[in-house]
Amino acid sequence: MVRPDQLIIFGASGDLTARKLIPALLHNFVAGALPRPIQVIGVSRSERTSEAWREGLRSSLPPALAEAFVDFAPRLHWVRADVAQRAQLQHLHEVLDRLAGPEPDTVGRLYYLALAPQLFGPVVACLDAEGMLTCAPDAQQGWRRVVVEKPFGTDLPSARALNQELLSYLREDQLFRIDHYLGKETVQNLLSFRFQNTIFEPLWTRQHVESVEISVCETVAMEGRRGAYYDGAGALRDMVQNHLLQILALIAMEPPGSLQADDVRNEKVKVFRALRQIPAEQIARDVVRAQYAAGPARDRGYLEEEGVAPGSETETYVAIRAAIDTWRWSGVPFLLRTGKALHKRFTEVVLNFRTPPIDLSGQAPTDACPLRPNTLRLRIQPHEGVVWSFLVKEPGAGMEMRMAELGFDYADLGVSQIPDAYQRLLLDALEGTSTLFLRGDEVEAAWSFIDTIRAGWEATDAPIHTYPAGSPGPEPADALFHGCEGSWSYGP
Repeated sequence: MVRPDQLIIFGASGDLTARKLIPALLHNFVAGALPRPIQVIGVSRSERTSEAWREGLRSSLPPALAEAFVDFAPRLHWVRADVAQRAQLQHLHEVLDRLAGPEPDTVGRLYYLALAPQLFGPVVACLDAEGMLTCAPDAQQGWRRVVVEKPFGTDLPSARALNQELLSYLREDQLFRIDHYLGKETVQNLLSFRFQNTIFEPLWTRQHVESVEISVCETVAMEGRRGAYYDGAGALRDMVQNHLLQILALIAMEPPGSLQADDVRNEKVKVFRALRQIPAEQIARDVVRAQYAAGPARDRGYLEEEGVAPGSETETYVAIRAAIDTWRWSGVPFLLRTGKALHKRFTEVVLNFRTPPIDLSGQAPTDACPLRPNTLRLRIQPHEGVVWSFLVKEPGAGMEMRMAELGFDYADLGVSQIPDAYQRLLLDALEGTSTLFLRGDEVEAAWSFIDTIRAGWEATDAPIHTYPAGSPGPEPADALFHGCEGSWSYGP
């Protein structure tokens, strides 16, 4: 008899469970991708029955998953408990053992903490005190793992303290710090695209690449009650510290020895440590922060949103000109930007290649910026694919040139639906594969870079610009491109 895995979701009454985790599990269930049978135990202080939880989840699912849910629903169970109270975890422990059947110590358990970050430490401490985390290193059965969502800390000291707290109860191999961007198909493909294709990797250096642009642009603003949470975070901590820096690391890292977790994460940490700290006197030159104001896409600005403090200085947009001091990237600017209430929703990486030393066509005037014909666009959302641009000659006499493109779209593979990021990440956590999860020193190195920027803002009273909701962003951000380096992408 194949022993089941148990996925225990703390905070199961929240939006993440219904919107992401259960649909991801269902898709994997339909595809036959789950490594073993699974039982899902939702845990919350909310009073409800397993039948009521199942019905609530069923009503929120897309119609395409309705049939599969009939077979999956008996695997879902509800337990009411305050997970920060050890006495109530005793009851949960008993329920888990009963559901597991004979020899419950041989059943693998994945504890998913879909909770406020301040509860991570207390919950893990209670699990440890109840003996619910004990397992041998590299255990093939009876393993115990914990997944925590972002944000992992709010700055370097808090992230370091949280690491120390959690690692006093868990080994690093048991702790899975999730960043759902790493589960996106195109983000994962960065590794294979770079290191499995000899035509690209030799060009991936400062000798050929003039600049790199990483954009995560969103059209959403502070819908619902999000303003209260966002006002305590801002774009720098909410998006740059994790999503953008993770993409940057995959673009800038050296080839790992293998795709084993530590080999990949070692190279990412080297990138974060090589990020040049931006001194306070250069913050205004290299970093632009802004808030959206009323505009074509929204009739009120950020300061008028529900839950936002009067006079708040929280940024809804940030753009950074960063530098990586390595042999591969010295002198190449990495331009990062992210923002809310922008003109278009897209995430992409653009590598701008250097121009030829001489323009043989004679088209470009000598006193103007030369046209940069060669770019490589790695599109992450909403359209996932790769586009390579180059110049070709127009048919006929003369040397009239025009732009052309070669592209690849994931839809061309005939896949009806690209898997959601959580599908891959949940499978990896169940298998104990941590390559796409964050390591403790990786998180701390990223926070070190972010904290320098925040300190610079505070030390210099850096200005907070505004931009109309529905626009491409604040005009001062354009100045982060120096001279003839180009301008921000407008997306697909």
